[in-house]
Order: sequence, then structure tokens, then C-alpha cells
Amino acid sequence: MNKIVLWSITAALAGFLFGFDTVVISGADKKLQVLWDSSDSFHGWVVISSALWGTVLGALFAGIPTNKFGRKNTLIWIGILFSVSAIGSALANDPITFAIFRFIGGIGVGVSTIAAPAYISEISPANSRGKLVGFYQFSLVFGILIAFLSNYMLSGLGENSWRWMVGVEGIPAIIYTLFVLTVPKSPRWLITQGRTDEARKVLKMVNPDQDVDEAIRLIQQDDNETEVGESIFMKKYRFPLILAFLIAFFNQVSGINAFLYYAPRIFEEAGLGESTALLSSVGIGVTNMLFTLLGINLIDRLGRKQLMYIGSLGYIVSLSLVACAFFFEWQGMAVPIFLFVFIASHAIGQGSVIWVFISEIFPNHLRGSGQAFGSSVHWILAAAIPAAVPFLFSTIGAGTVFLFFAFMMVLQLVWVHFMMPETKGVSLEELSKKLSGK
Repeated sequence: MNKIVLWSITAALAGFLFGFDTVVISGADKKLQVLWDSSDSFHGWVVISSALWGTVLGALFAGIPTNKFGRKNTLIWIGILFSVSAIGSALANDPITFAIFRFIGGIGVGVSTIAAPAYISEISPANSRGKLVGFYQFSLVFGILIAFLSNYMLSGLGENSWRWMVGVEGIPAIIYTLFVLTVPKSPRWLITQGRTDEARKVLKMVNPDQDVDEAIRLIQQDDNETEVGESIFMKKYRFPLILAFLIAFFNQVSGINAFLYYAPRIFEEAGLGESTALLSSVGIGVTNMLFTLLGINLIDRLGRKQLMYIGSLGYIVSLSLVACAFFFEWQGMAVPIFLFVFIASHAIGQGSVIWVFISEIFPNHLRGSGQAFGSSVHWILAAAIPAAVPFLFSTIGAGTVFLFFAFMMVLQLVWVHFMMPETKGVSLEELSKKLSGK
């Protein structure tokens, strides 16, 4: 079991780079707009969102290398993309070059949301799969915290502080790339490629006490029940496809990425000074990490559905209060406190569940493609919503924006209650039969 934990943590470090890369731009946000004299529209859609457009591209096509070249090889390339992006962004001297290197890092983010959870879910026992895949989310929020903290500590380095903020990511990116070289290939992927002998060795390492031949037989049986040229868009996979779409859709219409990207700006709009706003962002990172840790410790006990109930209710209350704070001009720490509750709700619910859930609901041979679909929905919205935030705040106002997010979370609660299945403790092969109507 210790080996599985070590391999899971190693693969999950891709999540650390994802979290760091996503949020590090928030510290450089205003400095870059002033430096390059960008309009709100250009700054939002090109400079800030370039990484997110890369993420969309990465998520759309990551199923191809993940299925063809394997989970491990794809994880190695993720590290290379992050390393190139960090160094290139730090050395950029114009907004277009900066956007191109951020775009490259975004591709790494998009691919990581597919390859890392797929890899971990395929080496994990059913009874601890939620927690082990949850390491990815924990690494992600730890990366967010370190990015907020790094931004705060580097903000005093003068007009070029933004270069240090985005460039420091190169250090963990290179370390991760070296670490991931040491993990074995996914046994389920090896079996889908007909490499049974290699898979047998890995399965023995994963769980020496299991009947390896029986495990291989069940995986092969699931693989053999598939038709040549199957895709996730076939009628029998409609239900898992809808589930993947909706969990990804609701994840983003909570406003989580919009908030993480513009946390300092939101706090300043609420009346806090620049330094206090950056420090409040660090508080967001700490809250996110602590409640994610709680979520991944509960996910295999309470189940995915119960965590989504808790998160949905917390979203509705906190987002409604944030909206009221902007409508009624409550000053001081009211907005940060309500947003801390919002982050806690996200961390224990959607944050802990999404990547676990999407990695469970598709059959082995379509897992990469299914995750690519769910992740693409997630990232298309994650690109569009933050890009629109500066414009929406200046036109309809922050209160109306947060009220919309609160309403969407009411719809999420309805979806969780009536449609979302519980996947806790069920083997991947059993889930495949149950959800795909095999």
C-alpha cells in the first residue's frame, strides 16, 4: 500500500503545478496591465486567459496521448510543458510572447486533469480510490496556497516582481518531471494494449495479496465487451457523458476560477488595501487546503454524493451573502469572510469530488476520452468566465455576478439529489457495467 501512496502522490504533483500555474497570475494581474497599457478586454481575454485557452486545447486532445502513449509518458510531458512555460513567461518582454508561454503551461494543466486522475484511479484499490485520486486535488490547492504565498513574498521586488512570480514555478516543474520517471505504467492501460505480462508485474506490486490472474480476467472481460471503434458519444455511454458534462459545468458556474484569478481585485473592490488584499488571498489558500484535506479524508467514508450536498448548501449561503455585501456596500472583512466560507464549501464538495468522479464513471478503454470531454467542458467555462469578469464587474456589478453564481448552485443541488449516482467503494469494472448499461 505504501508504494501505491507514493506513486499516487508523485502523479498528483501534476496537480500542484496546475494549482500554482492557475493562480500565480493573480499577483501579476494589475502590474502587467499597467506595464503593457492593456485595455480591460485585451488584458482579460489574452494576457490573463491565455493559459486557460491552452488548458482548453490540452483538455480537448489529452485523451489521445493518454490512451495511445500511456498515462505515465503523458505525465512526463506535462512536466516538460510546465518547465518551458515558467521560464519563458518570466523572460517575456511583450504581452504576446508572455501569452504564448502561458498558453504552453495551460496545455500542461489541461492534460494533467486527465492523465493524473486516470493513472491514480487505475492503480488504486476501490475502497481507497477516492482518497488516492483526492491527492491530486489536495496537491492542486496546495499549489494554489504556495502561489498566493509566493506572490505575497515576491511582491516587494520592484517593477519586475512579476517575472519572479511566474518564473519560480520552473523549480517544482523540473523536480516533478524527474520524480514521475520512477512510477510504473498503469496496469489497466497495459492490458488494453495487450501487454498482459507487464500488467501482471505491476498488479503484483500494487497488491501482493490479490489474485492477479482474476484481476486481469475481470479487466480483460470489461475490455472484451466493447465494440471496435467505440466512442464516448455512443448511446450506451450517454449517461456517464451527461454526468461528466454536468459536474464540470456546475464546477465553473460556481464562480470558483473567476474568484481565484481575481481574488486581490475583488478584495480591493470590497474596500481593502492592496497589501491586505494579497494577504487575504493567502488566507483563501489556507482555507482551501484545510477543507480539501477534510474532503479527501471523508470521500471514501461519506461518499461523493454527501460531499456534494454539503458543498452545494455552503455555496448557496456564502455566494448569496457575498452578493448582499456588494449590493449593500458592507465594508471591511465581510467579503473576505463570506468568500472564505465559499472556498471551504468548494473544497469539501466540488473540489474534492470532480476529478475523482470523472475518473470513475467511464470504462477503462474510454477513460482518457471521457475525462477529456468532462475536462474540456470544465476548462472552456474556466477560460470564458474569468475572461468576462473585468467587463461584468464594470457593467452589471460584482453583486449581480455573485447572485447569478448563487442561483446556479441551487440548480446544482437539484442535480445532485435527483441524478448523481454514488460511486463510493465500487470497482471501476462494476461501475462501467452499471453506468453504461452493458
